[in-house]
Amino acid sequence: MMKRRKFITGTLAGIAVAGLDFNGIAQAGERSKGGVRLPAVTIPLCEKSDVIVCGGGPAGFAAAVSAARNGAKVRLIELQGYLGGVWTAGLMTHFLDAENKGGLMRELLDIQKYAGVVQPRWFDVEITKLWLEKFCVDSGVELLYHTRVTDAIVDKGRLTTVITENCNGRQAWPASIFIDATGNGDLAARAGCGFDLGHPQTGQTQPASLNMLVSGISLKDLQDRKMIEMPGLTWAESKDNLLTEIRKGGADCSYAKPTFFSIRNDFFSLMSNHQYNLNSLDAIEITKATIAARAELHRQIDALRSLGGMWKDIRIVATADQIGIRESRRIHGLYTVSKEDMIRGARFDDAVCRTTFSVDIHALDPAKNKGVDPSFKVKPYDISLRSLIAKDVKGLMMAGRNISGDFFAHASYRVTGNAVAMGESAGKVAAKAALSGRLPQEVEWKNNF
Repeated sequence: MMKRRKFITGTLAGIAVAGLDFNGIAQAGERSKGGVRLPAVTIPLCEKSDVIVCGGGPAGFAAAVSAARNGAKVRLIELQGYLGGVWTAGLMTHFLDAENKGGLMRELLDIQKYAGVVQPRWFDVEITKLWLEKFCVDSGVELLYHTRVTDAIVDKGRLTTVITENCNGRQAWPASIFIDATGNGDLAARAGCGFDLGHPQTGQTQPASLNMLVSGISLKDLQDRKMIEMPGLTWAESKDNLLTEIRKGGADCSYAKPTFFSIRNDFFSLMSNHQYNLNSLDAIEITKATIAARAELHRQIDALRSLGGMWKDIRIVATADQIGIRESRRIHGLYTVSKEDMIRGARFDDAVCRTTFSVDIHALDPAKNKGVDPSFKVKPYDISLRSLIAKDVKGLMMAGRNISGDFFAHASYRVTGNAVAMGESAGKVAAKAALSGRLPQEVEWKNNF
């Protein structure tokens, strides 16, 4: 016998819940000024979870595994066909601000020791995809790939359901607690949360970068020519040497500090691109930036190959599936991590992690600087759990670079070692809240590091 399916109905601009249609029913193809309204649709209502995590990057993977390990029924919704986000889809093959972290971040670092990579904090993308899935599957996380978050239902101020779209069409997924780990804060924005974007005076955001994997060169040659990070070199020296070499071949870099990361002795990732003044919330702009960036990467590698010698066999193995977005929405939370917190080295009883990374602001104006903008000295500081809890909508948490913080703090805490720690803590709190019928802010939390 077939199971009877539950449905909810809705329109393009809203959803009807419990018989309340917020938009009325439009005729098929009905046009209104500035847009087209679709007719009401019936959306299948899927099985309820305790916790739903949207986004399977460093923060989302950690949140889902942590919630599941703490007894919750968890579903993880991811746009790509694999986990890892900027690590895998973005080919950022290194962990940042990870050495002082425990928990899942330490488990990941330990795995790299046995993966044959040159350094534990630099990793192989395909092995990482495999292990992230293994963590989730072994923990009982239900994975849903190739699926985009398109809308959200908020009832009496509480998020109750996320709407998705994939090859099945639109689906409605209810849960007790939700975690937005999309990076761009897509779920929170669709739920109606307030957010900040960009520099407080100019609105400018940090540039995006398209990374690549390359082969056909050797680690020894790069070390001999001082073109890769190694003991005895300053942060800039290897990058400046590489830029000089690329220019010798007749190309240039929009990022003035191109950087090799060694995965194996003959296999590397390379970050050498900046796409400036990019609106991370505009798909047309992101498309144009991706096309321009990929063309630039090929010019750079062609230029190096033209020099012969150690470069004669260099080839691009892959460019990233997605351009790396450094900055997008910062969702309003119960607390906002600030510049002042970093300067004073803030400590919180409800801390979820301690951040030790510098204020890493990639140049906002290429006419002035194409590297990293000067910043200020900070002390190691705590991230409060309250900055992971949405202010405007109940039952919603954030993890990763979309948490509540100002422009300057974001430039420090946004790196992936912190994202994993945030996600792990958010998952624990979400599981406790869901299983006890409480909101995240009602869960007792004491920092455990």
